[in-house]
Amino acid sequence: MLRRLYISLIALLLCFTAAAEGVLVGATDTESYMSLLEGKRVALLVNHTAMYSAEEHIVDMLHREGVNIVGIFAPEHGFRGAVEAGYDVKDDVDVKTGIPILSLYNGNTKRPSDAAMQSFDVLIVDMQDVGLRFYTYYISMLRMIDACADFSRKVIILDRPNPNGHYVDGPILDMRYKSGVGHIPVPVVHGLTMGEIALMSMGEGWVKKADVEVVKCRNYDHQTHYELPIAPSPNLTTQRSIYLYPSLCLFEGTVVSVGRGTEAPFEIYGHPKMKNREFSFVPQSVAAASEPPHVGVECYGEDLRDMSYADIWREGVTLEYVIDAYNDLNIGDSFFKPMFEKLIGVAWVREMIKQGYTAEQIRERWSEDVQAYKELRRKYLIYNE
Repeated sequence: MLRRLYISLIALLLCFTAAAEGVLVGATDTESYMSLLEGKRVALLVNHTAMYSAEEHIVDMLHREGVNIVGIFAPEHGFRGAVEAGYDVKDDVDVKTGIPILSLYNGNTKRPSDAAMQSFDVLIVDMQDVGLRFYTYYISMLRMIDACADFSRKVIILDRPNPNGHYVDGPILDMRYKSGVGHIPVPVVHGLTMGEIALMSMGEGWVKKADVEVVKCRNYDHQTHYELPIAPSPNLTTQRSIYLYPSLCLFEGTVVSVGRGTEAPFEIYGHPKMKNREFSFVPQSVAAASEPPHVGVECYGEDLRDMSYADIWREGVTLEYVIDAYNDLNIGDSFFKPMFEKLIGVAWVREMIKQGYTAEQIRERWSEDVQAYKELRRKYLIYNE
């Protein structure tokens, strides 16, 4: 009860905590990093979200300023952010600048070749994360930090706000389930920016220690309400979807559709055999989801698009939706896919759902671990809580 009251108060406060002067992302603080690039061969780990201004990408700005950019490393969804989730990103050349693009998400490459690592002196990292353990941008960054440690390359992280950075919730990853959607032992919602998660990962020995410098955001703390100016990936198209993502992404490990192939991915959920539902949708093959679950079949379920931000924040990571669908379909273990454990991070959540525990009872089991993690997290925060 106290936890819910606390989150409710935080949710109300968030509506009024946007910095009056506006958040300035790390990329805009050129005085802190441009001098570090002089005379250096520079590579970038960036995607479409790495905007220097509303009109200009960081790559284009640096290229315009004469920085010697030798390569661009592309994470999931590609450099320009057009590749759908889980699909391979191919090596390419940036049409606008002629700079070679090397994929870090092609099914094989977890880190660049030795030749690629030897081709640059400084790596710039700039990607808009959403603050979840199973969102893959931070994993690409940590793998590059490991590689940069091996080759004594400097890393400059141009930090960006975490839109889910105001809270911490969910089970901590059991490293037996380490995968491409879970890399380090943190909760589902970890409450860190990209800069902070890099510092924590090095400090805790989860990655090797490299020469990492974080260029901080200005006018930002972890209670700042920050709405993303650009969709971070093809199926997170609204601020509401970003807030619902910690809970609804768990459906990716089940037989239930989470709205891929519709106009509202991660804001709705359903299945062809769910019963007594007023809302329905039909997933279609679209650019952002060419083969969505239940494509072309009417799914019955729930529409969360009228849910207020405050209500979503009050819930935190909730299993209410998954339990609702599980009980409705009544198909036992066939409801789940192996991906479920990779997303939730532990084996016991599935078992508790099958045994009939409530969402609140399951949350109680992870609450003590979350409190311990919060204490650890404070060591690495570079912004006020």
